[in-house]
Amino acid sequence: MTARNGAPPRVWPWRVLRVAAVLVLLDTLAQAALAGLFVTGDLDLLTWHAANAGVLSALTVVQTAAALTVRRLARGPLWPVVASAALVALVSVQQGLGEARILAGHMPLGMAVFGCATALTYWAFTRRAGTAPRPVRLSHAATE
Repeated sequence: MTARNGAPPRVWPWRVLRVAAVLVLLDTLAQAALAGLFVTGDLDLLTWHAANAGVLSALTVVQTAAALTVRRLARGPLWPVVASAALVALVSVQQGLGEARILAGHMPLGMAVFGCATALTYWAFTRRAGTAPRPVRLSHAATE
């Protein structure tokens, strides 16, 4: 497997992205668990939930940097960079809604954050480093 210029593909950016994506996904799951345990009556877990929101925020920034590194050094696609940056924004909005105690927005947005984190993690592990998607070629009959 070689990159377009004949050099071997850089694999380490993909590994960094995969680690970052797994950490974001696991921390998002931890956030949900902390919220669920708080709702069952353990009021101390709200403090942990709020503190972990900062960790999640930092991890999404790391994931965005990793996606950008894959884009720049391993010639990965642009959309994971955009999706990761959108996830940074979603987590930021999520934190604001949580601090304002607007649960009608906070809880559904948490589900969206988890869905985005899951999709990015899935993609990071199913996309092989050094491969580009094949271009779609239309037959001559299809272009007439």
